[in-house]
Amino acid sequence: MEDRGRGPDCEMQFVFNYCSGADMKSEMANSEPCVNCCNTIDEGSGNANSPEKIECHDPDAEDNFRRKLKFFFMNPCEKFRARGRKPWKLGLQILKIAIITIQLVSFGLSNQMVVAFKEENLMAFKHLFLKGYRPTDKSDDNYAVYTQSDVYDHVSFAVEQFLKLPNISVGNHAYEWNGTEYTALVLCQEFYKKSSISPRNDSFDIDPKVETECFEIKPMLLRIDDGPIHWKLNLTVDFSRLLSINIYFTLKAINLQTVRHHELPDCYDFHVAITFNNKAHSGRVKISLDNEVAINECKDWDIARSVQKNAPYLLMFDAFIIVSCLISLILCTRSVINGIQLQYEYTTFFLSRYSKPVPWSDRMEFVNGWYILIIVSDMLTIIGSILKIEIQAKNLTSYDVCSILLGTSTMLVWIGVIRYLGYFQKYNLLILTLRAAFPNVIRFWCCASMIYLGYCFCGWIVLGPYHEKFRTFNTVTECLFSLINGDDMFPTFKGMQQKSYLVWLFSRLYLYSFISLFIYMVLSLFIALITDTYETIKQYQRDGFPETELHSFMAACKDLPNSGRYRIKGESHTAIFCCCNRYDESEENLAD
Repeated sequence: MEDRGRGPDCEMQFVFNYCSGADMKSEMANSEPCVNCCNTIDEGSGNANSPEKIECHDPDAEDNFRRKLKFFFMNPCEKFRARGRKPWKLGLQILKIAIITIQLVSFGLSNQMVVAFKEENLMAFKHLFLKGYRPTDKSDDNYAVYTQSDVYDHVSFAVEQFLKLPNISVGNHAYEWNGTEYTALVLCQEFYKKSSISPRNDSFDIDPKVETECFEIKPMLLRIDDGPIHWKLNLTVDFSRLLSINIYFTLKAINLQTVRHHELPDCYDFHVAITFNNKAHSGRVKISLDNEVAINECKDWDIARSVQKNAPYLLMFDAFIIVSCLISLILCTRSVINGIQLQYEYTTFFLSRYSKPVPWSDRMEFVNGWYILIIVSDMLTIIGSILKIEIQAKNLTSYDVCSILLGTSTMLVWIGVIRYLGYFQKYNLLILTLRAAFPNVIRFWCCASMIYLGYCFCGWIVLGPYHEKFRTFNTVTECLFSLINGDDMFPTFKGMQQKSYLVWLFSRLYLYSFISLFIYMVLSLFIALITDTYETIKQYQRDGFPETELHSFMAACKDLPNSGRYRIKGESHTAIFCCCNRYDESEENLAD
Protein backbone atom coordinates (compact mmCIF):
# COMPACT_ATOMS: atom_id res chain seq x y z
CA MET A 1 0.00 0.00 0.00
CA GLU A 2 2.96 2.34 0.04
CA ASP A 3 4.18 4.33 -2.92
CA ARG A 4 6.90 6.88 -2.32
CA GLY A 5 6.26 8.55 -5.70
CA ARG A 6 2.89 9.81 -4.55
CA GLY A 7 2.55 13.43 -3.39
CA PRO A 8 0.50 14.54 -0.34
CA ASP A 9 -1.96 16.49 -2.50
CA CYS A 10 -2.93 13.28 -4.30
CA GLU A 11 -3.32 11.44 -1.01
CA MET A 12 -5.40 14.12 0.63
CA GLN A 13 -7.50 14.51 -2.50
CA PHE A 14 -8.49 10.87 -2.34
CA VAL A 15 -9.34 10.98 1.35
CA PHE A 16 -11.34 14.23 1.13
CA ASN A 17 -13.26 13.24 -2.01
CA TYR A 18 -14.05 9.73 -0.88
CA CYS A 19 -14.95 10.61 2.69
CA SER A 20 -17.15 13.49 1.51
CA GLY A 21 -19.15 11.11 -0.71
CA ALA A 22 -17.98 12.53 -4.03
CA ASP A 23 -18.10 10.50 -7.21
CA MET A 24 -14.55 9.22 -7.41
CA LYS A 25 -14.93 7.90 -10.92
CA SER A 26 -15.78 11.31 -12.34
CA GLU A 27 -13.08 12.97 -10.22
CA MET A 28 -10.40 10.60 -11.34
CA ALA A 29 -11.48 11.06 -14.95
CA ASN A 30 -10.88 14.79 -14.72
CA SER A 31 -7.69 14.79 -12.67
CA GLU A 32 -4.33 13.13 -12.57
CA PRO A 33 -4.56 9.54 -11.37
CA CYS A 34 -3.60 8.78 -7.81
CA VAL A 35 -1.24 5.89 -7.36
CA ASN A 36 -2.25 3.14 -4.93
CA CYS A 37 -5.82 4.37 -4.59
CA CYS A 38 -8.38 1.76 -3.69
CA ASN A 39 -9.50 -0.23 -6.72
CA THR A 40 -12.95 -0.95 -5.43
CA ILE A 41 -15.42 1.47 -3.90
CA ASP A 42 -18.68 0.49 -2.37
CA GLU A 43 -20.87 2.76 -4.45
CA GLY A 44 -23.99 1.33 -2.88
CA SER A 45 -23.05 2.53 0.57
CA GLY A 46 -25.86 4.61 1.93
CA ASN A 47 -23.62 6.86 4.04
CA ALA A 48 -20.13 7.22 2.77
CA ASN A 49 -19.35 9.79 5.48
CA SER A 50 -19.90 7.47 8.39
CA PRO A 51 -16.57 6.34 9.91
CA GLU A 52 -18.02 2.87 10.52
CA LYS A 53 -18.87 2.40 6.84
CA ILE A 54 -15.61 3.73 5.42
CA GLU A 55 -13.96 0.70 4.02
CA CYS A 56 -11.23 2.39 2.02
CA HIS A 57 -9.00 5.34 2.81
CA ASP A 58 -5.32 6.13 2.52
CA PRO A 59 -3.63 5.52 5.89
CA ASP A 60 -0.38 7.19 4.75
CA ALA A 61 -2.10 10.52 4.11
CA GLU A 62 -3.77 10.41 7.52
CA ASP A 63 -0.50 9.50 9.26
CA ASN A 64 1.30 12.33 7.50
CA PHE A 65 -1.41 14.75 8.59
CA ARG A 66 -1.03 13.53 12.16
CA ARG A 67 2.71 14.17 11.97
CA LYS A 68 2.04 17.63 10.61
CA LEU A 69 -0.25 18.42 13.55
CA LYS A 70 2.13 16.90 16.06
CA PHE A 71 5.03 18.91 14.66
CA PHE A 72 2.99 22.11 14.90
CA PHE A 73 2.43 21.61 18.64
CA MET A 74 6.04 20.67 19.42
CA ASN A 75 8.23 22.97 21.53
CA PRO A 76 11.31 24.60 19.94
CA CYS A 77 13.69 21.88 21.20
CA GLU A 78 11.55 19.10 19.79
CA LYS A 79 11.23 20.90 16.47
CA PHE A 80 15.00 21.18 16.32
CA ARG A 81 15.36 17.43 16.87
CA ALA A 82 12.58 16.69 14.40
CA ARG A 83 13.71 18.83 11.46
CA GLY A 84 16.85 20.58 12.59
CA ARG A 85 15.10 23.96 12.67
CA LYS A 86 16.84 26.33 15.02
CA PRO A 87 14.65 28.16 17.58
CA TRP A 88 15.08 31.62 16.09
CA LYS A 89 11.98 33.06 17.73
CA LEU A 90 13.16 31.88 21.16
CA GLY A 91 16.60 33.43 20.69
CA LEU A 92 15.07 36.60 19.33
CA GLN A 93 12.72 36.96 22.31
CA ILE A 94 15.63 36.57 24.73
CA LEU A 95 17.58 39.19 22.80
CA LYS A 96 14.57 41.50 22.84
CA ILE A 97 14.29 41.24 26.62
CA ALA A 98 17.82 42.56 27.01
CA ILE A 99 17.79 45.36 24.42
CA ILE A 100 14.25 46.60 25.13
CA THR A 101 14.91 46.70 28.87
CA ILE A 102 18.10 48.68 28.30
CA GLN A 103 16.20 51.06 26.02
CA LEU A 104 13.44 51.55 28.59
CA VAL A 105 15.89 52.22 31.43
CA SER A 106 17.78 54.74 29.32
CA PHE A 107 14.62 56.56 28.29
CA GLY A 108 13.17 56.34 31.80
CA LEU A 109 16.16 58.12 33.32
CA SER A 110 15.89 60.86 30.72
CA ASN A 111 12.15 61.18 31.23
CA GLN A 112 12.66 61.29 34.99
CA MET A 113 14.79 64.42 34.62
CA VAL A 114 12.10 66.03 32.45
CA VAL A 115 9.30 65.27 34.91
CA ALA A 116 11.40 66.39 37.89
CA PHE A 117 12.23 69.67 36.13
CA LYS A 118 8.52 70.32 35.47
CA GLU A 119 7.46 69.56 39.03
CA GLU A 120 10.22 71.64 40.60
CA ASN A 121 9.34 74.63 38.42
CA LEU A 122 5.67 74.29 39.30
CA MET A 123 6.54 74.32 42.98
CA ALA A 124 8.82 77.33 42.43
CA PHE A 125 6.03 79.24 40.68
CA LYS A 126 3.64 78.59 43.56
CA HIS A 127 6.14 80.02 46.03
CA LEU A 128 6.92 82.97 43.77
CA PHE A 129 3.42 84.06 42.77
CA LEU A 130 1.09 82.87 45.55
CA LYS A 131 1.25 85.05 48.63
CA GLY A 132 1.86 83.16 51.86
CA TYR A 133 1.92 79.77 50.12
CA ARG A 134 2.89 76.91 52.43
CA PRO A 135 3.18 73.45 50.88
CA THR A 136 1.15 70.81 52.73
CA ASP A 137 -0.64 67.66 51.72
CA LYS A 138 -3.87 69.60 51.20
CA SER A 139 -2.41 72.99 50.31
CA ASP A 140 -4.11 73.26 46.91
CA ASP A 141 -7.56 72.60 48.41
CA ASN A 142 -7.14 74.80 51.46
CA TYR A 143 -5.38 77.76 49.84
CA ALA A 144 -8.08 80.44 49.71
CA VAL A 145 -8.94 84.00 50.78
CA TYR A 146 -12.04 85.29 52.48
CA THR A 147 -12.01 89.10 52.28
CA GLN A 148 -12.05 91.60 49.44
CA SER A 149 -8.79 93.16 50.57
CA ASP A 150 -7.13 89.73 50.51
CA VAL A 151 -8.24 89.24 46.92
CA TYR A 152 -6.72 92.58 45.91
CA ASP A 153 -3.54 91.82 47.86
CA HIS A 154 -3.04 88.41 46.27
CA VAL A 155 -3.71 89.70 42.75
CA SER A 156 -1.31 92.58 43.35
CA PHE A 157 1.31 90.25 44.79
CA ALA A 158 1.20 87.96 41.75
CA VAL A 159 1.56 90.89 39.32
CA GLU A 160 4.38 92.46 41.33
CA GLN A 161 6.27 89.18 41.49
CA PHE A 162 5.94 88.81 37.74
CA LEU A 163 7.34 92.29 37.12
CA LYS A 164 10.22 91.72 39.56
CA LEU A 165 10.94 88.16 38.39
CA PRO A 166 14.44 88.74 36.87
CA ASN A 167 15.60 90.19 40.21
CA ILE A 168 14.07 87.65 42.60
CA SER A 169 14.11 84.24 40.89
CA VAL A 170 17.03 81.92 41.63
CA GLY A 171 16.27 79.89 38.49
CA ASN A 172 17.04 80.73 34.88
CA HIS A 173 13.53 82.04 34.24
CA ALA A 174 12.93 84.81 31.72
CA TYR A 175 10.09 86.54 29.93
CA GLU A 176 9.03 85.30 26.51
CA TRP A 177 10.38 87.42 23.63
CA ASN A 178 8.16 87.52 20.54
CA GLY A 179 10.73 89.24 18.32
CA THR A 180 9.90 92.87 19.09
CA GLU A 181 8.92 92.94 22.76
CA TYR A 182 8.31 90.79 25.78
CA THR A 183 5.02 88.93 26.03
CA ALA A 184 2.63 90.67 28.38
CA LEU A 185 0.85 89.35 31.45
CA VAL A 186 -2.90 89.09 30.86
CA LEU A 187 -5.37 89.70 33.69
CA CYS A 188 -8.99 88.70 33.03
CA GLN A 189 -12.21 88.91 35.01
CA GLU A 190 -15.21 86.67 34.37
CA PHE A 191 -18.53 87.88 35.76
CA TYR A 192 -22.27 87.72 35.21
CA LYS A 193 -23.63 90.33 32.84
CA LYS A 194 -26.16 91.42 35.42
CA SER A 195 -26.55 90.46 39.02
CA SER A 196 -28.65 91.99 41.80
CA ILE A 197 -28.77 89.83 44.90
CA SER A 198 -30.56 90.62 48.15
CA PRO A 199 -30.29 87.69 50.57
CA ARG A 200 -32.11 89.58 53.32
CA ASN A 201 -35.19 89.84 51.09
CA ASP A 202 -34.72 86.36 49.61
CA SER A 203 -34.65 87.88 46.14
CA PHE A 204 -32.27 88.14 43.23
CA ASP A 205 -32.18 89.37 39.65
CA ILE A 206 -29.47 87.85 37.51
CA ASP A 207 -28.51 87.47 33.87
CA PRO A 208 -26.43 84.23 33.72
CA LYS A 209 -24.58 85.30 30.57
CA VAL A 210 -20.87 85.38 31.34
CA GLU A 211 -18.75 88.30 30.17
CA THR A 212 -14.97 88.60 30.21
CA GLU A 213 -12.77 91.67 30.55
CA CYS A 214 -9.03 91.48 30.03
CA PHE A 215 -6.11 93.88 30.00
CA GLU A 216 -2.39 93.41 29.52
CA ILE A 217 0.57 94.32 31.67
CA LYS A 218 3.84 94.41 29.79
CA PRO A 219 7.04 93.62 31.68
CA MET A 220 9.43 96.45 32.56
CA LEU A 221 6.94 99.16 31.53
CA LEU A 222 5.09 99.51 34.81
CA ARG A 223 7.21 100.88 37.62
CA ILE A 224 6.68 99.50 41.10
CA ASP A 225 6.85 101.86 44.03
CA ASP A 226 4.99 102.31 47.26
CA GLY A 227 1.24 101.90 47.19
CA PRO A 228 -1.16 99.19 46.07
CA ILE A 229 -0.55 98.18 42.51
CA HIS A 230 -4.22 97.54 41.77
CA TRP A 231 -4.83 101.31 41.97
CA LYS A 232 -2.40 101.90 39.15
CA LEU A 233 -3.88 99.00 37.23
CA ASN A 234 -7.35 100.47 37.68
CA LEU A 235 -8.50 97.08 38.97
CA THR A 236 -12.06 97.17 40.22
CA VAL A 237 -13.90 94.04 41.16
CA ASP A 238 -17.66 93.68 41.55
CA PHE A 239 -17.74 90.69 43.89
CA SER A 240 -21.51 90.21 43.56
CA ARG A 241 -21.04 89.38 39.86
CA LEU A 242 -17.52 87.98 39.95
CA LEU A 243 -16.99 84.38 38.88
CA SER A 244 -13.23 84.27 38.62
CA ILE A 245 -10.06 86.29 38.17
CA ASN A 246 -7.48 84.70 35.89
CA ILE A 247 -3.86 85.72 35.43
CA TYR A 248 -1.98 84.34 32.42
CA PHE A 249 1.68 84.74 31.54
CA THR A 250 4.48 82.77 29.88
CA LEU A 251 7.97 82.17 31.20
CA LYS A 252 10.93 80.43 29.59
CA ALA A 253 13.62 78.24 31.11
CA ILE A 254 16.35 75.80 30.08
CA ASN A 255 16.89 72.37 31.63
CA LEU A 256 20.68 72.33 32.04
CA GLN A 257 20.93 69.14 34.08
CA THR A 258 20.86 67.01 30.91
CA VAL A 259 24.35 68.30 30.01
CA ARG A 260 25.85 66.02 32.64
CA HIS A 261 24.26 63.04 30.85
CA HIS A 262 25.69 63.97 27.45
CA GLU A 263 22.38 65.25 26.10
CA LEU A 264 21.49 68.60 24.61
CA PRO A 265 19.42 70.73 27.03
CA ASP A 266 15.80 71.46 26.11
CA CYS A 267 14.16 74.87 26.18
CA TYR A 268 10.89 75.03 28.07
CA ASP A 269 7.89 77.34 27.75
CA PHE A 270 5.81 77.49 30.92
CA HIS A 271 2.30 78.84 30.31
CA VAL A 272 1.23 79.76 33.85
CA ALA A 273 -2.38 80.32 34.90
CA ILE A 274 -3.40 81.66 38.34
CA THR A 275 -7.12 81.34 39.09
CA PHE A 276 -9.17 83.02 41.80
CA ASN A 277 -12.34 80.91 41.82
CA ASN A 278 -15.50 82.58 43.15
CA LYS A 279 -18.09 80.56 41.21
CA ALA A 280 -19.73 79.23 44.38
CA HIS A 281 -20.15 82.74 45.92
CA SER A 282 -19.79 81.08 49.30
CA GLY A 283 -17.45 83.66 50.80
CA ARG A 284 -14.42 81.52 50.04
CA VAL A 285 -12.32 82.34 46.96
CA LYS A 286 -10.10 79.38 46.13
CA ILE A 287 -6.71 80.14 44.56
CA SER A 288 -4.87 77.70 42.33
CA LEU A 289 -1.84 77.80 40.06
CA ASP A 290 -1.26 75.50 37.15
CA ASN A 291 0.99 75.48 34.12
CA GLU A 292 1.22 73.87 30.73
CA VAL A 293 4.67 72.98 29.51
CA ALA A 294 5.95 73.07 25.94
CA ILE A 295 9.40 71.62 25.22
CA ASN A 296 11.31 73.03 22.27
CA GLU A 297 14.71 72.66 20.73
CA CYS A 298 16.99 75.51 21.72
CA LYS A 299 17.65 77.78 18.75
CA ASP A 300 21.21 78.85 19.49
CA TRP A 301 23.59 76.94 21.70
CA ASP A 302 27.30 76.54 22.21
CA ILE A 303 28.93 74.01 24.54
CA ALA A 304 32.63 73.85 25.20
CA ARG A 305 32.73 70.11 24.65
CA SER A 306 30.27 68.24 22.49
CA VAL A 307 27.63 66.41 24.48
CA GLN A 308 26.18 64.57 21.50
CA LYS A 309 28.98 62.07 21.16
CA ASN A 310 26.59 59.29 22.20
CA ALA A 311 23.76 60.41 19.90
CA PRO A 312 24.83 58.32 16.85
CA TYR A 313 25.18 55.21 19.00
CA LEU A 314 21.76 55.75 20.57
CA LEU A 315 20.26 56.17 17.12
CA MET A 316 21.90 52.96 15.90
CA PHE A 317 20.74 51.13 19.02
CA ASP A 318 17.13 52.27 18.52
CA ALA A 319 17.29 51.31 14.85
CA PHE A 320 18.58 47.85 15.81
CA ILE A 321 15.65 47.44 18.21
CA ILE A 322 13.19 48.42 15.47
CA VAL A 323 14.71 45.88 13.07
CA SER A 324 14.68 43.14 15.72
CA CYS A 325 11.05 43.79 16.61
CA LEU A 326 10.11 43.91 12.93
CA ILE A 327 11.68 40.48 12.37
CA SER A 328 9.93 39.14 15.48
CA LEU A 329 6.65 40.63 14.24
CA ILE A 330 7.02 38.91 10.87
CA LEU A 331 7.94 35.55 12.41
CA CYS A 332 5.10 35.58 14.93
CA THR A 333 2.56 36.80 12.38
CA ARG A 334 3.62 34.00 10.05
CA SER A 335 3.19 31.46 12.87
CA VAL A 336 -0.30 32.76 13.66
CA ILE A 337 -1.30 32.56 9.98
CA ASN A 338 0.10 29.04 9.71
CA GLY A 339 -1.88 28.04 12.78
CA ILE A 340 -5.11 29.43 11.31
CA GLN A 341 -4.47 27.64 8.02
CA LEU A 342 -3.74 24.37 9.81
CA GLN A 343 -6.92 24.82 11.85
CA TYR A 344 -8.89 25.12 8.64
CA GLU A 345 -7.24 21.99 7.23
CA TYR A 346 -7.95 20.03 10.41
CA THR A 347 -11.57 21.24 10.55
CA THR A 348 -12.14 20.27 6.92
CA PHE A 349 -10.46 16.89 7.36
CA PHE A 350 -12.32 16.10 10.59
CA LEU A 351 -15.67 17.08 9.12
CA SER A 352 -15.08 15.01 5.98
CA ARG A 353 -13.57 12.02 7.78
CA TYR A 354 -15.87 11.74 10.81
CA SER A 355 -18.90 13.83 9.78
CA LYS A 356 -18.91 16.05 12.86
CA PRO A 357 -17.64 19.57 13.52
CA VAL A 358 -14.55 20.37 15.53
CA PRO A 359 -15.26 21.87 18.99
CA TRP A 360 -14.25 25.48 19.57
CA SER A 361 -11.88 24.40 22.33
CA ASP A 362 -9.93 22.35 19.80
CA ARG A 363 -10.02 25.14 17.24
CA MET A 364 -8.59 27.64 19.70
CA GLU A 365 -5.64 25.31 20.28
CA PHE A 366 -4.33 26.42 16.88
CA VAL A 367 -4.49 30.12 17.80
CA ASN A 368 -1.45 30.85 19.94
CA GLY A 369 -2.28 33.73 22.28
CA TRP A 370 1.39 34.15 23.20
CA TYR A 371 2.23 35.02 19.60
CA ILE A 372 -0.54 37.62 19.58
CA LEU A 373 0.85 39.11 22.79
CA ILE A 374 4.35 39.27 21.25
CA ILE A 375 2.92 40.88 18.10
CA VAL A 376 1.28 43.60 20.20
CA SER A 377 4.52 44.09 22.13
CA ASP A 378 6.53 44.40 18.91
CA MET A 379 4.12 46.97 17.47
CA LEU A 380 4.25 49.07 20.64
CA THR A 381 8.05 48.84 20.72
CA ILE A 382 8.39 49.92 17.09
CA ILE A 383 6.08 52.91 17.55
CA GLY A 384 7.71 53.85 20.87
CA SER A 385 11.23 53.59 19.41
CA ILE A 386 10.26 55.85 16.51
CA LEU A 387 8.87 58.41 18.97
CA LYS A 388 12.05 58.12 21.05
CA ILE A 389 14.19 58.87 17.99
CA GLU A 390 12.03 61.90 17.20
CA ILE A 391 12.26 63.10 20.80
CA GLN A 392 16.03 62.77 20.77
CA ALA A 393 16.07 64.74 17.51
CA LYS A 394 13.96 67.44 19.27
CA ASN A 395 11.17 67.05 16.70
CA LEU A 396 8.64 65.81 19.26
CA THR A 397 8.11 66.24 22.98
CA SER A 398 5.63 63.41 23.65
CA TYR A 399 7.54 62.01 26.62
CA ASP A 400 4.44 60.61 28.32
CA VAL A 401 3.12 58.83 25.21
CA CYS A 402 6.55 57.36 24.48
CA SER A 403 7.04 56.18 28.06
CA ILE A 404 3.62 54.46 28.05
CA LEU A 405 4.39 52.66 24.78
CA LEU A 406 7.87 51.54 25.81
CA GLY A 407 6.80 50.60 29.33
CA THR A 408 3.85 48.52 28.13
CA SER A 409 5.93 46.81 25.44
CA THR A 410 8.64 45.91 27.97
CA MET A 411 6.05 44.45 30.31
CA LEU A 412 4.55 42.35 27.50
CA VAL A 413 7.91 41.11 26.20
CA TRP A 414 8.82 39.88 29.69
CA ILE A 415 5.44 38.19 30.05
CA GLY A 416 5.80 36.65 26.59
CA VAL A 417 8.85 34.67 27.65
CA ILE A 418 6.64 32.72 30.06
CA ARG A 419 5.44 30.85 26.96
CA TYR A 420 8.79 29.12 26.65
CA LEU A 421 8.93 28.29 30.35
CA GLY A 422 5.55 26.66 29.93
CA TYR A 423 7.15 23.84 27.95
CA PHE A 424 8.69 22.57 31.18
CA GLN A 425 6.27 20.82 33.51
CA LYS A 426 7.72 22.27 36.70
CA TYR A 427 7.41 25.85 35.45
CA ASN A 428 4.06 25.86 33.67
CA LEU A 429 1.85 25.39 36.74
CA LEU A 430 1.12 29.13 36.92
CA ILE A 431 0.26 29.33 33.23
CA LEU A 432 -2.02 26.30 33.32
CA THR A 433 -3.78 27.55 36.46
CA LEU A 434 -4.39 31.01 35.02
CA ARG A 435 -5.62 29.63 31.72
CA ALA A 436 -7.96 27.13 33.35
CA ALA A 437 -9.31 29.58 35.95
CA PHE A 438 -9.67 32.58 33.61
CA PRO A 439 -13.22 31.82 32.32
CA ASN A 440 -14.56 31.17 35.81
CA VAL A 441 -12.78 34.25 37.18
CA ILE A 442 -14.34 36.47 34.51
CA ARG A 443 -17.83 35.15 35.26
CA PHE A 444 -17.24 35.54 38.99
CA TRP A 445 -16.05 39.14 38.70
CA CYS A 446 -18.93 40.07 36.39
CA CYS A 447 -21.30 39.15 39.21
CA ALA A 448 -19.15 40.72 41.94
CA SER A 449 -18.72 43.95 39.95
CA MET A 450 -22.49 44.49 39.96
CA ILE A 451 -22.49 44.52 43.75
CA TYR A 452 -19.34 46.69 43.80
CA LEU A 453 -20.78 49.31 41.43
CA GLY A 454 -23.98 49.39 43.46
CA TYR A 455 -22.01 50.25 46.60
CA CYS A 456 -19.97 52.84 44.65
CA PHE A 457 -23.02 54.74 43.40
CA CYS A 458 -24.73 54.57 46.78
CA GLY A 459 -21.66 55.85 48.66
CA TRP A 460 -21.04 58.63 46.13
CA ILE A 461 -24.57 60.02 46.38
CA VAL A 462 -25.26 59.53 50.11
CA LEU A 463 -21.85 59.98 51.76
CA GLY A 464 -20.26 62.35 49.22
CA PRO A 465 -21.37 65.61 50.91
CA TYR A 466 -20.10 64.41 54.30
CA HIS A 467 -16.92 62.48 53.54
CA GLU A 468 -13.88 63.60 51.58
CA LYS A 469 -13.17 60.13 50.19
CA PHE A 470 -16.64 59.91 48.65
CA ARG A 471 -16.73 63.32 46.94
CA THR A 472 -16.24 61.96 43.42
CA PHE A 473 -17.05 58.61 41.85
CA ASN A 474 -13.37 58.01 41.15
CA THR A 475 -12.37 58.50 44.79
CA VAL A 476 -15.24 56.23 45.88
CA THR A 477 -13.97 53.34 43.74
CA GLU A 478 -10.44 53.86 45.04
CA CYS A 479 -11.60 54.04 48.66
CA LEU A 480 -13.72 50.88 48.45
CA PHE A 481 -10.95 48.98 46.65
CA SER A 482 -8.58 49.95 49.46
CA LEU A 483 -11.09 48.69 52.01
CA ILE A 484 -11.29 45.33 50.22
CA ASN A 485 -7.54 44.98 50.65
CA GLY A 486 -7.73 45.99 54.32
CA ASP A 487 -6.14 49.43 53.87
CA ASP A 488 -7.16 52.73 55.40
CA MET A 489 -10.10 51.33 57.37
CA PHE A 490 -9.94 53.40 60.54
CA PRO A 491 -9.39 56.77 58.75
CA THR A 492 -12.39 55.99 56.52
CA PHE A 493 -14.60 55.47 59.58
CA LYS A 494 -13.05 58.45 61.38
CA GLY A 495 -13.38 60.84 58.45
CA MET A 496 -17.16 60.70 58.41
CA GLN A 497 -18.68 63.98 59.56
CA GLN A 498 -21.39 63.82 62.22
CA LYS A 499 -23.43 66.78 61.03
CA SER A 500 -26.33 64.48 60.18
CA TYR A 501 -26.90 61.63 62.62
CA LEU A 502 -29.04 59.75 60.10
CA VAL A 503 -26.30 59.84 57.43
CA TRP A 504 -23.67 58.97 60.05
CA LEU A 505 -25.68 55.91 61.10
CA PHE A 506 -26.18 54.94 57.45
CA SER A 507 -22.41 55.24 56.86
CA ARG A 508 -21.75 52.69 59.60
CA LEU A 509 -24.20 50.21 58.14
CA TYR A 510 -22.81 50.88 54.66
CA LEU A 511 -19.16 50.36 55.58
CA TYR A 512 -19.71 47.34 57.85
CA SER A 513 -21.86 45.56 55.30
CA PHE A 514 -19.43 46.28 52.45
CA ILE A 515 -16.37 45.10 54.39
CA SER A 516 -18.11 41.97 55.65
CA LEU A 517 -19.52 41.08 52.24
CA PHE A 518 -16.38 41.58 50.16
CA ILE A 519 -13.62 40.54 52.56
CA TYR A 520 -15.28 37.57 54.25
CA MET A 521 -17.35 36.31 51.32
CA VAL A 522 -16.46 37.62 47.87
CA LEU A 523 -12.69 37.65 48.36
CA SER A 524 -12.75 34.26 50.08
CA LEU A 525 -14.79 32.76 47.24
CA PHE A 526 -12.38 34.22 44.71
CA ILE A 527 -9.39 32.68 46.49
CA ALA A 528 -11.23 29.37 46.76
CA LEU A 529 -11.91 29.47 43.01
CA ILE A 530 -8.22 29.87 42.22
CA THR A 531 -7.21 27.27 44.81
CA ASP A 532 -9.64 24.72 43.43
CA THR A 533 -8.29 25.22 39.92
CA TYR A 534 -4.72 24.92 41.22
CA GLU A 535 -5.47 21.62 42.93
CA THR A 536 -7.19 20.33 39.80
CA ILE A 537 -4.16 21.16 37.66
CA LYS A 538 -1.84 19.41 40.14
CA GLN A 539 -4.09 16.36 40.02
CA TYR A 540 -3.97 16.40 36.22
CA GLN A 541 -0.18 16.61 36.30
CA ARG A 542 -0.04 13.46 38.45
CA ASP A 543 -2.76 11.44 36.72
CA GLY A 544 -2.66 12.91 33.23
CA PHE A 545 -4.70 15.61 31.53
CA PRO A 546 -8.02 14.68 29.89
CA GLU A 547 -7.49 14.27 26.16
CA THR A 548 -9.49 16.24 23.66
CA GLU A 549 -10.42 14.90 20.23
CA LEU A 550 -7.50 16.81 18.77
CA HIS A 551 -4.95 15.29 21.12
CA SER A 552 -6.49 11.84 20.75
CA PHE A 553 -6.15 12.16 16.99
CA MET A 554 -2.49 13.19 17.28
CA ALA A 555 -1.74 10.52 19.89
CA ALA A 556 -2.13 7.84 17.23
CA CYS A 557 1.19 9.08 15.82
CA LYS A 558 3.91 7.38 17.88
CA ASP A 559 6.89 8.82 15.99
CA LEU A 560 9.48 10.49 18.21
CA PRO A 561 10.93 13.89 17.25
CA ASN A 562 14.34 12.34 16.49
CA SER A 563 12.90 9.51 14.41
CA GLY A 564 13.58 11.37 11.17
CA ARG A 565 10.02 10.92 9.90
CA TYR A 566 9.21 14.62 10.33
CA ARG A 567 11.78 15.86 7.84
CA ILE A 568 10.62 17.46 4.60
CA LYS A 569 12.17 16.38 1.33
CA GLY A 570 14.48 19.04 -0.05
CA GLU A 571 14.57 21.05 3.16
CA SER A 572 17.76 23.03 3.62
CA HIS A 573 19.20 23.02 7.13
CA THR A 574 21.70 25.78 6.45
CA ALA A 575 19.19 28.56 5.97
CA ILE A 576 19.66 31.52 8.26
CA PHE A 577 15.94 31.89 8.92
CA CYS A 578 13.88 28.75 8.63
CA CYS A 579 10.86 30.83 7.71
CA CYS A 580 12.63 32.02 4.60
CA ASN A 581 12.49 28.53 3.04
CA ARG A 582 9.61 28.17 0.62
CA TYR A 583 8.77 24.97 -1.14
CA ASP A 584 6.17 23.93 -3.57
CA GLU A 585 3.23 22.32 -1.83
CA SER A 586 3.85 19.14 -3.77
CA GLU A 587 7.29 18.82 -2.12
CA GLU A 588 5.97 18.97 1.45
CA ASN A 589 5.61 15.24 1.73
CA LEU A 590 6.70 13.98 5.11
CA ALA A 591 9.34 11.29 4.89
CA ASP A 592 8.21 7.83 5.89
